[in-house]
Amino acid sequence: MPEGDTVWNTARLLDRALAGRGLTGSDFRVPQLATTDLTGATVLGCVSRGKHLLLRLTSPAVAEGAGRRPVGTGSSGDDRDATWTLHSHLRMDGAWRTYAPGERWTGGPAHLIRVVLRTADAVAVGYHLHEVALVPTVEEDALVGHLGPDLLDPDWDVAEAVQRLASRPGRPIGEALLDQRNLAGLGTVYTAEVLFLTGINPLTTVAQVGDPGRLVRLARRLLWANRGRSARATTGDTRRGRNLWVYGRQGQPCRRCGTAVVQGRHGSGPTARLAHWCPSCQPERPPTAPQIDTIG
Repeated sequence: MPEGDTVWNTARLLDRALAGRGLTGSDFRVPQLATTDLTGATVLGCVSRGKHLLLRLTSPAVAEGAGRRPVGTGSSGDDRDATWTLHSHLRMDGAWRTYAPGERWTGGPAHLIRVVLRTADAVAVGYHLHEVALVPTVEEDALVGHLGPDLLDPDWDVAEAVQRLASRPGRPIGEALLDQRNLAGLGTVYTAEVLFLTGINPLTTVAQVGDPGRLVRLARRLLWANRGRSARATTGDTRRGRNLWVYGRQGQPCRRCGTAVVQGRHGSGPTARLAHWCPSCQPERPPTAPQIDTIG
């Protein structure tokens, strides 16, 4: 389940494999970029913004392949200064994998491949990617400008995140945390875990949450602690089946009180998301005191 930590790890993977290297070939298997050729472009680096990946590169060849006029990053507007961004979103099932040249690609069936980027030393393969786009870097804001503070940004703004959450006080806190316009990087896993650790029922309204700042600070700590990990953990135990408090454990006993964990939905209709909570540890009322605060 790609969330902010997964996307951060993916950005680091791509940055280590490609940054500073020239592309010797590319293959786009998405209609809007089917004729794009990035051969000759130099990869400047890759960063994450919430659940979005931004791979930045520079080369006049990029603009020609994309069918667009380069936008210079310098004041001269010289095409040689053009910097472009390859944007992708993993959503529920996307992934990037890197391989040595000639190594067998094991990330999934070939029909799921959307992007292939080659250098002399590595091949990056994007599987089941969503929202693939190539834009001038100066236009990145059109793709990610709507996002709230990034939980994994070293300079993130907790006050702004709290302000955005509080802008709709009657909204269920579970839905509010999942809204990337409030804070970027949380998905259903971390939302379930953060709410359990603070003893808050996901249907509790934002207005009923006594200290929203405590929620977002804990969310940041959880994501920050799991950067670079292959196995996500919020319990302090990274072993599979013991690493999470409530997410995906419907019908199983709560690790604290033994009550069966329940599964529900954040929201309704086609955009509804899975929710998991303990009805005893997270009663349908505002918590009166902090609960567990373990991140491992």
